[in-house]
Formats: sequence, C-alpha cells, structure tokens
Amino acid sequence: METRETAAAPEKLSESQDLNPVTATEETVNASEAMKDDDAPAAEEAVSDDQATKAEANPRVPEASSKEEVLETLTRLAAEEAADITREEIVRLKQQFYAFRKAEIEAEMADFISQGNEEAAFLPATDATEERFKELMNQIKDRKAAIAAALEEERRHNYERKQALIDELLSLATDTDNVNRTYPRVKEIQAEFKLIGEVPATEATDQWKSYQGAVEQFYDQLKVNKDLRDYDFRKNLEIKTLLCEEAEKLDAEEDIILAFKRLQNLHDEWRQAGPVAKEVRESIWIRFKDASAVINKKYQTFFEERKAREAANEAAKTALCEKVEALDFTTLKNFTAWEEMTKTILAAQEEWKTIGFASRKQNNALFARFRAVCDKFFTEKGEYYRAVKDELAANLAKKIALCERAEALKDSTDWRKTADALVALQKEWKTVGTVAKKHSDNVWKRFQTACDSFFERRKKNLNENRSEEQANLQAKRDIIAELKAIPADTPRNEAMPKVKELQAKWQEIGHVPFREKDKLYDEYRAVCDAFYARGREGRGGMSRFEDVIKEMGADENKLYRERERVLRSYEIKRNELKTYENNLGFLTSKSKSGDSMVREMERRIQHIKDDLAAIEEKIKLIDAKLK
Repeated sequence: METRETAAAPEKLSESQDLNPVTATEETVNASEAMKDDDAPAAEEAVSDDQATKAEANPRVPEASSKEEVLETLTRLAAEEAADITREEIVRLKQQFYAFRKAEIEAEMADFISQGNEEAAFLPATDATEERFKELMNQIKDRKAAIAAALEEERRHNYERKQALIDELLSLATDTDNVNRTYPRVKEIQAEFKLIGEVPATEATDQWKSYQGAVEQFYDQLKVNKDLRDYDFRKNLEIKTLLCEEAEKLDAEEDIILAFKRLQNLHDEWRQAGPVAKEVRESIWIRFKDASAVINKKYQTFFEERKAREAANEAAKTALCEKVEALDFTTLKNFTAWEEMTKTILAAQEEWKTIGFASRKQNNALFARFRAVCDKFFTEKGEYYRAVKDELAANLAKKIALCERAEALKDSTDWRKTADALVALQKEWKTVGTVAKKHSDNVWKRFQTACDSFFERRKKNLNENRSEEQANLQAKRDIIAELKAIPADTPRNEAMPKVKELQAKWQEIGHVPFREKDKLYDEYRAVCDAFYARGREGRGGMSRFEDVIKEMGADENKLYRERERVLRSYEIKRNELKTYENNLGFLTSKSKSGDSMVREMERRIQHIKDDLAAIEEKIKLIDAKLK
C-alpha cells in the first residue's frame, strides 16, 4: 500500500565563519514536514502495514468488541484536543470499525442469499452507526484544521519575536566597546531564542542564517578564553559526529518514509548543536550533507516511481472503464444472457481491485466513472428480474387454476369425456410458461397427481371390462361367420330376414377391445355390403348405404365412426384424383397411342369424380342423421 507524502528536499548549507564558543550554532537544513495529515476518506485509500502495526501498539485505542465500542473510543478521543489524536490512532479506529461493518454486510448477504435471492442483486442496508462514525471523523478533521491554523499564526508570532531578538543581537554586536559587559544579555537572548517555538517553514532557513550571522558577529568581537572555546568546539564536534553516524545508518532502513522523517529530526538536532573548530567545520558538514543526500535521493526516487505506477494504473483503469462502457445491456433478453453479463461485470470489478492507485484526483474520478456503469447494469438487471418475477407469478396462478380443474375431474366416471378433458388440460399446461423453481416441482406434482388418479381409475375399470369385451369379440366373430355361411345363391327375400336378424344381434352386443374394433367392424361391413350388392336391383350403392345408416339408428358413436370411415375414403379418392390430374398434364395426344392414353386417363378421372360426388351424398346423409 502507498502512503502519500509531500517531499521537501533540504537546502545546501555551509559553515563559513569561525564561531565563538558556548552558544553559537551552525547553519543547517530546513526540511518541511514529510507527512501531512489527511483524514478525508478517498475512494480506495489504504494504510501501510507499518502504520497498522504502530496503531495496534497504541494504548489509547484498545481492541474493540463491537462498532459501539469503537464509537465510544472515537467520541472520547474527539472530546480531547484534536491535535493529540495521531494518524495511527485514526487508522486503527477505521480498521476496527470497518472490520465489524464488513462482518455485518457478509451476514446480511448470507441471509439474503439463503432466502433464494441472487448474490449480485444484494444491496447492504443503511447503517446509522457508520454515519455517526463519519460525523465524528469530520469533527476531528475540522478541529485539527482549526488547530493547524492557530499553530501557523503562532509560528508567525514566533518569527516576529525571534526577529526582534536578532535585531537586538546585531545591535549588541556592533557595540565593540561593551562586548564583555553585554555578554550575559547575549546569553539570555540565545536561551530565549531557543525557547521560542517553530516559525513558518518558508522563513526558518533565512531567519536562522540571520541569527547565526548575528551570533557569529558578536563572538568574533568577543575575546574569551581560548581553552573554553576549544572545549565547546570539541563537545559540539562529538555531537555532530554522532549525528553523522545516525544519518549514515538510515541508508539501511527499508522504509524510506520512516528514514526521511528521522532524517528531518537529525537536521533539527544539527541546528541545535553549536559550532565546531574552523578546520573541521567544512568536513563534518560535508559528511552530514552526503549522508542526507543519500536519503533524499531515495526519497525522490520513491515518489518518481510511485508517480510512474500511478500513471500506468490510470491508463489501466481508463481502459477498463472503456471496456465496460462498451457493453450493450439492451441485447440481454433471458436469464442466461443476464448471468453471463453479470460474470463479465464481476470479472471487471475483480480486475479493478487488482489495479493499484492512480493519482488521487484521477483515481476518484475513474472510480466514479466505473461505478456508474456497474450501478447502471445492476439496476437494469434488477428491473428485468422483477418483471420476470411477475411473469412467473402469473404462470404459477395459471398452473394452480389448471390443478384445480384437474382435481375437479379426477373422480369422474365419464371415462372418455373426462379423459379428453384431462388431455386438453395437459396440452394447455404445456403452453403455460415456467414458474419459480421453488414452486415448479410442487405445482407439477399436484397436477400430475390429479391426472394420474383419474387414469389409474380408468385403467382399473378397463381391466374389469376386458373379459366382457373378449366375450363380445367372440360373439361378433360368430355373427360374421354366420353371415359368411349364407349361400351366395340364396334369394334376396330369403337371405335378407336372416341378415337383418344377425345385424340386430350385432347391435345388441357390447364393446369389443379397442385394437380389434375397426378391423372387426370393417370385416362385418364388407360381408353386409356383399349382401346388399347382390340384391341392388337398380337401387344403387346409395340405397344400400341408406339401409346401413337406418340400421345404426340413433347411435352417435357408430354414426361418427361411419362418417370418419367415409371421410377417409373421400380423402383417398381425392388424392387419387390429384395424381391422375397431375399425370394428365405430362401426357400428349399427338400420337395415336398417346391419344388413347389421354382418353383412358380422362375416363378414370371422371369415374373418380362420380365416386366423390356419391361419397359427398353419403356424408350429407350421415350429417342429416346426426342433427
């Protein structure tokens, strides 16, 4: 994770004058703060592992067991001076609070999914404690900003106080006749100067140079004991040598941010140290400056590399935004298409998480751009799923109505009519769309149970009637055998009473097995037709057909079967007519044989047309009987 810093490279300083002992100090580097506190949350800002480790060691922020305890700690800290609240403490509070918040959201999602909802449609509930947490954070930020402004005003005041002391020191330095007498006042000025707090960073270096110059000017005029001067130089040299060693050790520090901050502290200590002997003054300063240059170079390189990474991340995030913006959501018309697009969007979100930060300004704008496309997709998906849910509910209502109709018929004993009605319901069931998965099996089982109940009862009834049908089958076969046994030369007036008697017995016999019904009836009709054909005597086939229809009486089932048989015969004849007419179109009458074939074909066509006309009369006769 990256911590944003504002680099401030130290200026190059030198020690040019021979300073007098006791309180004189050397010219040093003024480095601005490396870390600037920024409490405002960014879209995807994170904290370094080192900061997190420091935060965990802070006794003022104990480990909390709930969000409420985090809020209590934050409220307590907010009641204190805001400047005392460190960044590490704020980081730890954020980590603890959002860890609990994350656990709550995961629990909400688990409950949401357990209720049969899609994970992608989940939206966490608004959390009032989170709003309170953010409110307290903003209060702290505002208070720290106010304190910073007051601190800046105090620095300006300190600058003016120090400047007044410098002016007084310069005045004393020019009084060459009373240097020894004014020496105690100079010591007081130096002590007072050190006690005054910080000044504005932009003025610190120049003011320190002015102060150092005034001190050096005074001590150049001061004639003191050389032993005391040498002792002060040796003491200051030891201090500055130790500072050089500490600065050189920072090269081994892996955390460049921490090394840079520690270097700034060493520079502050260097400023507080007094002068050294003139002959080593330049060498000790060069040593300290070179050690500082190593850290400054690493620090600068760190930010240059981070800037390059941010540029690459910005390009990657821009490309990802363009990729998801190019997706067409208007073509999604079914669940599969929406789920495939959901996988694409979620994959894009996962890819986004793998990309590091861009610059702060661009990172927030890019995240808002990417989030807008994702929000649009999930909004449209939610609308589609709601529409489908309504359709599934309507289909469920239709299927429940079919179940109720089937259940009303399942106990009927009108086997044929009820069977036809249930078959019609089954066909209608197939036309109804799907229902929700959690209802699909139950509603289908309910409908199937009602249908199966009826058909099992009908099957049981048919099994009971099967033996009776077999006996009826044998009785009708015996009647056909008796009809066939009548000699062909028997006069019509003798044969017909016997035929009529056998036909009456036929009508009295009940049902036969369904598979044998048509075949048996066709055989019976063929035998009867033979008798009517023998005694036609000019009445034609129509007279015989009328007698057959009369024999059927008012039995609609037999009349319908007869009509179906006649219609099949009609269709066969009509297809035969089409074949002849089609073949006639390919014949030519230019040759003698061809002319003869055409006439034969025309004769057959006319014969078929006559047969069709006769069949139509039979259909009309049946229809009149059915009325």
